[in-house]
Amino acid sequence: MSEIASFVDGLTDFWLWLIGAGLLMIAELAMPGAYLLWLGVAALVTALVLAVVPLGWQAQLVVFALAALVAVVAGRLVARSRRGTDRPFLNRRAEELVGRAFVLREPIEGGVGQIRVDDTIWRVTGPDCPAGARVVVAAAEGATLTVRPEDQAAQ
Repeated sequence: MSEIASFVDGLTDFWLWLIGAGLLMIAELAMPGAYLLWLGVAALVTALVLAVVPLGWQAQLVVFALAALVAVVAGRLVARSRRGTDRPFLNRRAEELVGRAFVLREPIEGGVGQIRVDDTIWRVTGPDCPAGARVVVAAAEGATLTVRPEDQAAQ
């Protein structure tokens, strides 16, 4: 009779961990961050271990803690590897212009002028140049581009 009771207890623990895993994963949808997801994965792993090996509550907590540690570390590694993008200058449009050549819309006088890039007028700083001169963007800071005459850009 005690074997049946321990089997039922183990089955109850399995379902409790499985339900806990589901609740943690559902809670992840309502909260920002990705930690509850990994704790849900750890609870799922604990439930799967209990399906194979009956454990006391202390051992269950140890299995959960170890699984949570592994899941969180693995999740952070996965998230870090996915931070790259196929558009590295997204939301940094000025930096995307560095190295490109443009024609001055207005002359650079007193170190300040303008260029036109597509449908946008950019403020530029650099050595004095006449309107219509070709300049190369050397740097970008905020909405101001630093330019050099194209013939001096290679220097």
